[in-house]
Amino acid sequence: MKTRVAVMYGGRSVEHEVSVISGIQALLSIDTEKYETIPVYITKDNQFYVGEDIGKIEAYKDIDGLLSRSQKVIWVNEGDRVVLSPYPKKMFGGMKEIEVDVAFPVVHGTNEEDGTLMGFLKTLGVPFVGCDVTAAAIGMDKYISKCVLKDNDIPVLDCICFHEDDYADMDTLIQRAEEKVGYPAIVKPVNSGSSVGISMAKNREELIHSIDDAFTYATIVLVEHGIEKLKEINCSVLGDDSGAKASILEEPFHTKDILSYEDKYMGQGAKDGGSKGMASVSRKIPAEISEELTARIQEYAVRAFKAFGCNGVARIDFMIDEETNELYFNEINTIPGSLSFYLWEPTGLKYTDLLDQIIQMALKRARKDRAMTFTFQTNILDQNAFGGAKGSKM
Repeated sequence: MKTRVAVMYGGRSVEHEVSVISGIQALLSIDTEKYETIPVYITKDNQFYVGEDIGKIEAYKDIDGLLSRSQKVIWVNEGDRVVLSPYPKKMFGGMKEIEVDVAFPVVHGTNEEDGTLMGFLKTLGVPFVGCDVTAAAIGMDKYISKCVLKDNDIPVLDCICFHEDDYADMDTLIQRAEEKVGYPAIVKPVNSGSSVGISMAKNREELIHSIDDAFTYATIVLVEHGIEKLKEINCSVLGDDSGAKASILEEPFHTKDILSYEDKYMGQGAKDGGSKGMASVSRKIPAEISEELTARIQEYAVRAFKAFGCNGVARIDFMIDEETNELYFNEINTIPGSLSFYLWEPTGLKYTDLLDQIIQMALKRARKDRAMTFTFQTNILDQNAFGGAKGSKM
C-alpha cells in the first residue's frame, strides 16, 4: 500500500507564489510508485483546498476560478488517523475524506515556514516533512539565529535590532544604527525571506528609507554592516539528528548590492520560460573557490544545521568579504526554494531520491516520537481535597 503524502504550498506569506512553484515542482518529482500524492493549496487567508486542478501550475493564473472548481477541506484528527474532510460537508454525495499518512509542507516565509504550520501539524498528530517547530522558528528569526551560531563558534556579522516602539524616535534610532553599524548598512525585517524588505543603505537618507520599508514587513528590524565587495556562497544540508551531509556549493549572481527577490525568481531563467523558483537564479555550480574554503563552508553548514536541530533539507547561505577575505554565515532557509534539488543533482542524488529521503526522515521522526512519553495517567483532578479555587498550592 502506498504512503499518502499531502504536499502543501501557498499560505499567508509574501512568498506565496514562490511556494506554489516549489510545491508543484516537488509534487511532480515524488516517486508515484511508492507514494500517493495529494496536492493541498493554502490560500492567502490560510484556507485549504484540494481538487483535480490544484496540482497544475497553469491553473494558478486564475486562482478565483481554480478555487471555484476545487474543494475546501479541514484537517481532522480521528483517533489514530488524520484526514482531510470536505467543508462544509454535504448531506449526500460530495468528496469523501482523505486519510493522510504524512504532510509535506513546501512553504516559505513568515506565518508558514517559521514554525506556525509545523505547530499546527504537530498538534494534529500527523507526521510532517522537514524541521520541527523550534528549528523552524529559530531559523526564521535572523537575530536569534545569530545568537545560536555565536554560541557554536560560527562567524556572523554583529547587528542591532529595533522594535516598533523604537520607530517613534527615528532620530535616536538612526543615531544608534550609525554608531553601532555605520555605512554601508544592510537593513532586514528580522523574520522575512526571499530578500523581501532587505536593502542596503549608504547614507542617512537611504537608511531612513530602508528602515521604513523593512517595518512594513515585520515588527522587528535588524541592521548590520553591509559588505560592499560581496561574494555569496550557498550550501545545502541533508539529514536529521542521526547525521547530516553537505551538498556541492553554488555562487548565485545578483544585479544589485544584494541578491534580490527579482534576481531569485524573475531572472533569466524566468524570462526563458517561466519561473522555476530558485532553480531560475543565475549561478555558478560548483562555486569557484578554493578547496580549503569549500571544506570550511561545508563544515560550518553542517554544524549550523545541527545547532538549529534541523531535519530534512535546508540551504545555508554564506557571505565572503572579498576585501578582508572574512567568511560569515548569512541565513538558513529551513524550507529552501525548489528544496535546493539543483545542489544535489550534480552529486548524483536525483530530485526524486532526495524527496524520498526526506519523507522517510519524517516517518522515522514520527516513530521516535511515538516511543516518547508525553503524558501519564494521574487522578489529580479526581481528588477529594482538590483545594477549591486555591488549587494545590498552599
